[in-house]
Amino acid sequence: MSTKNSGKGGKEQVPRLLSLVPYLQRRPGARVADVATEFGITPAQLRKDLAVLYMCGLPGLLPGDLIEIDMEAVDGDGVIFLTNAEFLARPLRLSPAEVLPLILGLRTLREVAGSDALASIDSALAKLGSVAGDSVELADRIRIGVRAADEPVREAISTALGAGVRLRLTYESPNRGLSTRLVDPHSLRMRDGYAYLEAWGDPVDPHSEGGWRSFRLDRIVEAEVTGDPVVARPGEPDPPDGWLDRLSTAAEVVLDLDQPATWVAEYYPIEESTPRPGGGLRVRLRVADPAWLRGLLLRLGADATVVSPAGAQRSAVAEAEAAEAHYATLFGADGMP
Repeated sequence: MSTKNSGKGGKEQVPRLLSLVPYLQRRPGARVADVATEFGITPAQLRKDLAVLYMCGLPGLLPGDLIEIDMEAVDGDGVIFLTNAEFLARPLRLSPAEVLPLILGLRTLREVAGSDALASIDSALAKLGSVAGDSVELADRIRIGVRAADEPVREAISTALGAGVRLRLTYESPNRGLSTRLVDPHSLRMRDGYAYLEAWGDPVDPHSEGGWRSFRLDRIVEAEVTGDPVVARPGEPDPPDGWLDRLSTAAEVVLDLDQPATWVAEYYPIEESTPRPGGGLRVRLRVADPAWLRGLLLRLGADATVVSPAGAQRSAVAEAEAAEAHYATLFGADGMP
């Protein structure tokens, strides 16, 4: 597509224009306000976009080569009629590189979604898989692990969020043990491999104050939908501040692998691998989920050492100690219940 004088516009304008043409071709007479809402822009911005499209077309830029838009109908009646753009009739197709993050995002969403959403998620994954190409193989090599809640808890949270009603939670805190909280659910977020419910929590005792709280889903023992509508609360939940939230890209991790653990370099995407004196490898890889790294380090045990970041090794050790303590609580020091 050629343009005679497209004027200035943000870098997001070109892909929006390419999507706008087939959208309008399928909806002759679409209202300006409805189209603007669909594309998440203002009617004024849509008017600017249409003015750009009006000057676009095939090379040559003669009257018969340009896209035709009835601008009088746009300005007078608030409706859009677009013709002479058959060369852009097909919607844009996602590239394999664009499909991969969508697949991973949907797989992550599936870990916390209620049963009513699973069919839609699975359908979307199947459709994406048909156009993903080599990205499917790469996606299958990336394990998605989210610490979430049991299905009844997820169902209750999904129902409350959709209906805008309050929840009564039985929550297990490492410091306070079990407590009952009456909360106004706001949203679900992922942080460092865990799923969190962002909600306004009422005071748990007369000496505490209500406020925005983050409740880890795997610590919610029970969730009950009350039916009472949520109450308007001041402000918004604080943005997440996890390990990866402070980084613009996935964290770089450097591992020293002894010989029994060198299979990691063949099984997972590695950015760099160098032999170590005396055997083994030093590998550099990108990790998008700290929980995945903790799980890998627990599997490798003494055959892997974290060179950087140091906190990752401490996190894995702490999780192993917590698991050992929990095991001892359940079965005793001799391993008997």
